Amino acid sequence: SPQPRSKKRSRRHQRFMERRALLEQKGLLSPRRRLGGQATPDGLAEVAPQRGKVPRPKQGVSLSPSTSPDSMARHHSALLSQDGSGGGTSAGVRASPPAPRPGKYVAIDCEMVGTGPRGRLSELARCTVVSYEGDVIYDKYVQPELPIVDYRTRWSGITKRHMKNAIPFRAAQAEILKILKDKIVVGHAIHNDFQALKYFHPKDRTRDTSRIPLLNQKAGLPVRVSASLKSLAKHLLQKKIQIGCKGHSSVEDAQTAMELYRLVEVQWETELALSLPPRPPSPTDPSTDSDQYMDDQYWPTDLIAGSL
Repeated sequence: SPQPRSKKRSRRHQRFMERRALLEQKGLLSPRRRLGGQATPDGLAEVAPQRGKVPRPKQGVSLSPSTSPDSMARHHSALLSQDGSGGGTSAGVRASPPAPRPGKYVAIDCEMVGTGPRGRLSELARCTVVSYEGDVIYDKYVQPELPIVDYRTRWSGITKRHMKNAIPFRAAQAEILKILKDKIVVGHAIHNDFQALKYFHPKDRTRDTSRIPLLNQKAGLPVRVSASLKSLAKHLLQKKIQIGCKGHSSVEDAQTAMELYRLVEVQWETELALSLPPRPPSPTDPSTDSDQYMDDQYWPTDLIAGSL
């Protein structure tokens, strides 16, 4: 009957008003301002500042939830959506993260030499970082922390003369990590490069071209095989690299890794987005309806007990 429903609405409204009063008392909610005897629609109107005084900033609890994982990864990770626009606003919550700019991509390749007992330890001796377009951003020879036992020239291309103007490892590390910060980093067997740098890059910002079946499929190679950079370059880019006996070129290898990434970029990123769990359904849009946060489910038990 209409009467029980009216009582139910009345009790719910009473609890709503008591909680609103509690928030106003704690300074978490601005007092309602009445216009012509009626409250403003949201009850959150600002109090007009007194003349000659600087208005104090509003204090409140942010009601906007964080961006969902699938929207963050829909195009190249959430980390890249922090461009300083609309952070925390309702528009920022509803809008999808912008597509990352080319400046957010880099590719890296490192060359290592042998140190330690019998030269079995691998230490950084050269590092190259290139841009999305393949332009060289960084390319320096690096002096390892331990004495070099094996230059591994056949593969690394490093010789003793390269170490004459090499910079200390710690200095190179600081310069390189500054470049990699907040970037999507592309590389081939890139874990070896990060290990040489003694660094761990966020997994969701790392693209390893040695571990993407898409490239193997395009090259006609077995999907589960970790194809070499040389093989992928030959089949997909019609490009010959790592030839001769003078060792690899870290510039050439980094540029090739970026070319391979760009070849399957769209499909790769789409599959990454789909691999994340879907966003849970929401019955209401919290960015436009703040009254739902007055319901019991959003209130801690101790706060409810103390207010009612």
